[in-house]
Amino acid sequence: MCLIVFATDCHPRYRLVLAANRDEYFSRPTAPAAFWEDAPHVLAGRDLLAGGTWLGVTRERRLAAVTYYREPSKPVHQLPSRGMLAADFLKGTMTPAEYREQLQREEGKYGGFNLLFGDDSGLCYHANRGEGSSRVAAGIHGLSNGLLDTPWPKVVAARKRLEHLLRDGTVAPDELFALLADRGAYPDPQLPDTGFGIERERTLSPIYVSGNEYGTRSSTVILIGRDNRVEFLERTFDQRQEVAGAASFTIGP
Repeated sequence: MCLIVFATDCHPRYRLVLAANRDEYFSRPTAPAAFWEDAPHVLAGRDLLAGGTWLGVTRERRLAAVTYYREPSKPVHQLPSRGMLAADFLKGTMTPAEYREQLQREEGKYGGFNLLFGDDSGLCYHANRGEGSSRVAAGIHGLSNGLLDTPWPKVVAARKRLEHLLRDGTVAPDELFALLADRGAYPDPQLPDTGFGIERERTLSPIYVSGNEYGTRSSTVILIGRDNRVEFLERTFDQRQEVAGAASFTIGP
């Protein structure tokens, strides 16, 4: 997952509005969003290589999403998959506070990551880079492969567009998907320097990443109403950047 923009407690109808793109190599085997056979209460896409997920919810309205923290490093293939951080919270029964304590003990086993997780009591954010854990304050937030609300151009743009949509009063999934489909690049002086060179930064700078081997593979919209109704919508994309599948799920009343 490489871009998540979300609003918590900002709308009269929805307590959470979330739109996210997952960027990944097209060669990595993936299952689209579904309720898992081995954990029927979990609704999420699945990484078929390691078994984890980048984003999911449960019938009890637990939510988790993970992005990696972009930094130069040598591949260490024996490290556990960061997607298991999201999957373990979704499958488990720990409160967010208990899970945060576990993360603090075990975060060193993983490559750099950002994790959003929570339940009806609210969202938490934990990173094993930067300042660690915090409760997520009400407002509009963005997360890519830096820390929460790091002002990378696409994070700033996505937050502004979400703010505009919320200000209009209506939250239409098609408008959120349009936000996630923006392929516009940004000027070089605005791009972060994460140690991979300007060509790579240009490729990864848009909200929707277009690439031959690596790019946006799915877009997801999650709406959690104040009546506890959950709407989960997903669009998946093939290597030609065309829609390969679409699904929608509803949990609750």
